[in-house]
Amino acid sequence: MSDATAFKFGHGVSGDFSETGHGVSGDSIEFGHGVSGDFSGAGDVDVGTMGGTSMKCSLDSLKRELQAIADSSIAEHSKRYFKTGPGEYAEGDQFYGIRVPILRKIAKEFRELSLLEIGELLRSPIHEERLLALFLMASRYKRSDDGERKKIYDLYCSNTEFINNWDLVDSSSHLIAGEHLRTRSRKPLHQWAKSKVLWERRIAMIATLAYIRENDFQDALAIAEILLTDHHDLIHKATGWMLREIGERELGVELEFLDRFAAKMPRTMLRYAIEKLPDRARKAYLGK
Repeated sequence: MSDATAFKFGHGVSGDFSETGHGVSGDSIEFGHGVSGDFSGAGDVDVGTMGGTSMKCSLDSLKRELQAIADSSIAEHSKRYFKTGPGEYAEGDQFYGIRVPILRKIAKEFRELSLLEIGELLRSPIHEERLLALFLMASRYKRSDDGERKKIYDLYCSNTEFINNWDLVDSSSHLIAGEHLRTRSRKPLHQWAKSKVLWERRIAMIATLAYIRENDFQDALAIAEILLTDHHDLIHKATGWMLREIGERELGVELEFLDRFAAKMPRTMLRYAIEKLPDRARKAYLGK
């Protein structure tokens, strides 16, 4: 199974980040508008009901809820799936064993945590706590004013060391970094694309999905070119996926890129990029 497909946390239940089965869905992280305010440090506070969901605002309460529903068998599956063994890309990562749909539900309940508490959650050694923090940040970014959005973006940028697996990147980078830089200089993305840190390079590539969805391909193509010589499989997959996303909107743009670079592209990157092309075209590019 590829890193960019819908993934499973054991027992046949999927956590799908994708509209197409191959990536993330920004629409799946929309919790609407409503209650606002900072109730941090107020204990197990319930600030009302939103669409039938009780709103909770205590970090301690959140952690207790996660610990109460932890599943050791799912956790063991997740450790294997997310490559946490010695020498693997997520060596030492820890899991509660909680499925993504449940985490999304909990994110709705705790959407009024303060940014200070969300930052603490993002720096957790527990994978699900970091993922939940990113769900909360993406949701809050969408419903915040410019000042609050800047704080969320700064929190994201200053904690990339904790956004350290493909699901964490793919569920957040386009919704926070990509969105924030939509009307600003996108130089940070190009700098991340040249980072020595695997996850920052993936953040750079996936962030461009925010622009690809609006038929703005310039940054995606430029970053894809930077990453052509990258040695990591997870970058090959991310880059090929973004090229495929471009092709689904403007096939000619993708084909022009492939005509220039297919011969030097890593095979995994190429296979991801051409996945939806007609069989004859796929074979032609694979033969280069």
